[in-house]
Amino acid sequence: MNTMLLKLYIKLQDLASREEGQDLVEYALVVALIAFGATAGMKALASGLNTAFGQISTTLGSYVT
Repeated sequence: MNTMLLKLYIKLQDLASREEGQDLVEYALVVALIAFGATAGMKALASGLNTAFGQISTTLGSYVT
């Protein structure tokens, strides 16, 4: 029983010391940050476009009447 726990502990230490999976996690975090920034930017852009088209509509409406 004690040998089995020691082998399990050594295996877990080996898995924890590897660095291959860390790159994937870092890339996932960068992609999540970019997606968050793009979402925030799109909301601001959509709001600005809505305001601009509203002003254009009002101006054109006043010229037509």
